[in-house]
Amino acid sequence: MSDQALLAGRTPPAAAPAPRRPRPYRPLVWYVLVTALAVVVVYPVIWMLGTSFKPATEIVTSNRPWPLHWTGHNFPDGWHANPGVTFGRFFANSLVISGFAVVGTLVSCSLAAYAFSRLEFRGRSVMFAGMVVTILLPYHVLIVPQYAIFKRFGWINTDLPLIAPKFLATEAFFIFLMVQFMRGIPREIDEAARLDGCGPYRTYLWVVLPLTRPALITSAIFSFIWTWNDFFTQLVYLNDTSKFTVPIGLSLFVDQTGMTSYGPMMAMSVLALAPVFLFFLAFQRLLVDGATSSGLKG
Repeated sequence: MSDQALLAGRTPPAAAPAPRRPRPYRPLVWYVLVTALAVVVVYPVIWMLGTSFKPATEIVTSNRPWPLHWTGHNFPDGWHANPGVTFGRFFANSLVISGFAVVGTLVSCSLAAYAFSRLEFRGRSVMFAGMVVTILLPYHVLIVPQYAIFKRFGWINTDLPLIAPKFLATEAFFIFLMVQFMRGIPREIDEAARLDGCGPYRTYLWVVLPLTRPALITSAIFSFIWTWNDFFTQLVYLNDTSKFTVPIGLSLFVDQTGMTSYGPMMAMSVLALAPVFLFFLAFQRLLVDGATSSGLKG
């Protein structure tokens, strides 16, 4: 300590810590790891896309994901593989079922979520807890009693078993997602709407529902993808080939002897992936907003 510091009665300031040396290799390591992970994840899609352009002999003999001899015959062969029914019929059936499923899920689940999050009624907490518990219930436990009910209604081999439950708020996951989002909307908005003469239904329709747009878009995306890719439920209730959807149509490329038409099947798989990819790409930003502002955030 210097004499001047002793005379002033102060301790000298501590020396500034040495600056950290930059580590330029860190970003490079992260880029390499992320790139390697992306390759592992995307490789099945690349293999499927390449196989859709391979001839039949090369699919069995070559392990490369890309074709050595390109061919486009797999797409028309797969499109007309089933006599009397083209693959376009399967696409149309899937679009109808998925579209109605999205509409039914958004309408019914948003109404149920509004009741759980904004209205006061007896037994609300118990009913909400019971609804959340159903998320843990395996779907296969319910398939037999549901089949018996729908058979009594005469709905087997129709689209109704795949569409009607969506309008009855049976998707507990989406209800929970919307409830978590609606709880973040200030209560003062409901009070202001009530002072303007809005009842519960008008408040839901004109006030709360527009503010729940990110959660609605997230629910619509997941509902569309899950319904489009659903195989088991559609296989249980649909019997006629003309009523089959895309997942069941892809299974038709495997015959009873176990032989598989890999080229046409991969070609139709590429086309089946396109609507899901485009749907996700169109609403990607809103999906991220809904996930980060609702119950999906970490």
